[in-house]
Amino acid sequence: MWHLTRLVLLFGVSVFSVGGQFRLGGAKGQYKYKRGKSGEEVVQDNLDELCQGQPGSEYFRLTTDGDCREVVRCDKAAVGLRLASVKCPSGLGFDLERQTCDWKANVKNCDRLSKPRLVKPNFDTVEPVCPDGQLQCGNGECIDRSLFCDSQPDCGDGSDENACSVDEDPNGAPLCDPTQCLLPDCFCSVDGTSAPGVGSGRLEISNIPQMITFTFNGAVNDENNRVYDKLFHEERINPNGCTAKGTFFVSHKYTNYSAVQDLHRKGHEIGVFSITNDEDPKYWTEGSYDNWLAEMAGARLIIERFANITDGTVVGVRAPYLRIGGNEQFNMMADQFFAYDSTITASLASVPLWPYTLHYRMPHKCHGNSQNCPSKSHPIWEMPINELDRREDPEFDENLTGCHLVSSCSNIYHKDQFRHLLQHNFDRHYGTNRAPLSLSIDPSWLVSNKGFADVVSEWMDHILNTYTDVYFVTELQVIQWIQNPTSATAIPGFQAWKDKCLIQGQPFCSNPNPCPLATRELPGEEFRLHTCVECPKNYPWIQDPTGDGFSF
Repeated sequence: MWHLTRLVLLFGVSVFSVGGQFRLGGAKGQYKYKRGKSGEEVVQDNLDELCQGQPGSEYFRLTTDGDCREVVRCDKAAVGLRLASVKCPSGLGFDLERQTCDWKANVKNCDRLSKPRLVKPNFDTVEPVCPDGQLQCGNGECIDRSLFCDSQPDCGDGSDENACSVDEDPNGAPLCDPTQCLLPDCFCSVDGTSAPGVGSGRLEISNIPQMITFTFNGAVNDENNRVYDKLFHEERINPNGCTAKGTFFVSHKYTNYSAVQDLHRKGHEIGVFSITNDEDPKYWTEGSYDNWLAEMAGARLIIERFANITDGTVVGVRAPYLRIGGNEQFNMMADQFFAYDSTITASLASVPLWPYTLHYRMPHKCHGNSQNCPSKSHPIWEMPINELDRREDPEFDENLTGCHLVSSCSNIYHKDQFRHLLQHNFDRHYGTNRAPLSLSIDPSWLVSNKGFADVVSEWMDHILNTYTDVYFVTELQVIQWIQNPTSATAIPGFQAWKDKCLIQGQPFCSNPNPCPLATRELPGEEFRLHTCVECPKNYPWIQDPTGDGFSF
């Protein structure tokens, strides 16, 4: 005998459990919700009413009863509209705001069925409803087009700030126009996969040097510095006779600035990764101009002072947790003369993306949950992180989502798997359009996984011993090449890559000052600031980046 239980009324649709299945009954039809081989899904009769107003990529709950683990989304599959379900592991709950599983104690919206719906403006009307130069708010009011998506609500219902994504912003950057976007200051292509210099006939794909960038985020300390010494020693030489280089996006807390100074001395690139490394995703995605200014310009001030970097080369930004700050982040970067961002990820594709400038619209989707990509035009380079293919056998394995950081490839447990990951993704780039291969790594992951640093070191030797057109370079060196595309055969004479070509000798100081410091911003905590320069009065922090009591 079937057991019938009513669960919830959602959008006028009743949801019933019938003998282990769910039946969704409504005025327009009845829907059966069951568990299939690949998870839970709904076999549709008519799901239009249930899914009305629900974005296809957004998960929501069918009920607030239970343990907060199960959510569904409306999936426009090839067979028609259906509900696809996700169930978090035991002990976790699904956070509707961040659209991800988290520890149950951290999820504060288990009592809600879906994310709050924002009032949208009326952009698509059959006939014009506003005077020329104006657009209609959600409440019917007409205001100037220029007021939309300017970070200030001007409509009575605030709807002018609720449709500001890359694809929605009425004042957003235009689509790429290769006839107007010209090197060295601007670079774009329609789908982002075109290599610079090829369309003009200057280069063939086969004569483009394959660039590999190792990027590391976080604090630079004695433990991970030993890993860096293993990967970038004096004998590891690129085909142009210069040592292999990497890029380090430095966060402040626990960083040894004398070690940062030595990395810079050896020709590696130093970028900023923030001061606080705040764990709240909204702090970054919804951060104000002033927040981004304090975090990133303040971090650069700290690095330049305490690592004694005075040549103006700290020009790259990566946001913590790869949380993009939208137009506010990029407005700040332009004002503060940052050259590039390396935060935006590009989903796994058969052909990877080349870096591009943001004068024109991004050539790919804003990838990731609750991300805030820039919609407007900015004179900033974007160094996208192409997701890595983590399948062990791409010919036969099931489709797996890509991973943006090497250290986020959760199926990599053994050294042979790791080596395969590196080689397979190198082959993907080298065998298609030669887009730079970005290998972004959390250094603590290399430290904690015994033998993984050896795998990277051995693989770098294999690449350099096998290929004469592959280079381990910095993010800034990639931009320098794009601005002046040069054939692989001519790279030995490419002067932009000759700076700090072979650096030997001792660090600037062998015994840095271990400054014991505190700050009123972090009461009760004491830190050691290792630096080759004079100790500051206070521990540098977001309101006092120099440590001298100066409010940034």
